Amino acid sequence: MSTSRTDAAVQARRQTTQEMLERLQTALAAVSRDHMPVTVAALARTARVSRTFLYQNQQARALIEQATRSNRGASATGCSPTQPAWRERALNAEEALTQALREIRIQRTHIAELLGKIRDLEHDIPAGSLQRIITENTTLKSASTTAHPGQAARGRAPGQRASEQPLPRQTHRRP
Repeated sequence: MSTSRTDAAVQARRQTTQEMLERLQTALAAVSRDHMPVTVAALARTARVSRTFLYQNQQARALIEQATRSNRGASATGCSPTQPAWRERALNAEEALTQALREIRIQRTHIAELLGKIRDLEHDIPAGSLQRIITENTTLKSASTTAHPGQAARGRAPGQRASEQPLPRQTHRRP
């Protein structure tokens, strides 16, 4: 019976070793796919095996050496671990630049429109128009005082407090 137990233990150990090697191959495939550096500690964590197993098992060492060689070959051909990250950053920066230029163009157009409105308002009013505006203003003031005689007698506009009385208006003429 002891030989059958020994054979069963050996068989179980071989099966466990085979499962660990399969997990190691899966971890190596993930490292290769993600262009990550091949390190024993990272592989041990990912494959859920001990570092001792990776160093002592001949098949595991061969798999790691093969992955290390292929990883060096990939870096020699221009595929580096940081390349996908840089590519993504470059695409994001390009999109941000396009967005910023679009916003700047919109803001410049809006500023140009506002400057045009200011320029229109700064033009001198012709002499006849100025007299017409003054007359209309006087007419509106007199209409306001007749509509609200009690407030006009006190010198206030409708809804205005006594402390908010307007200052006398001074007229300035342009030279």
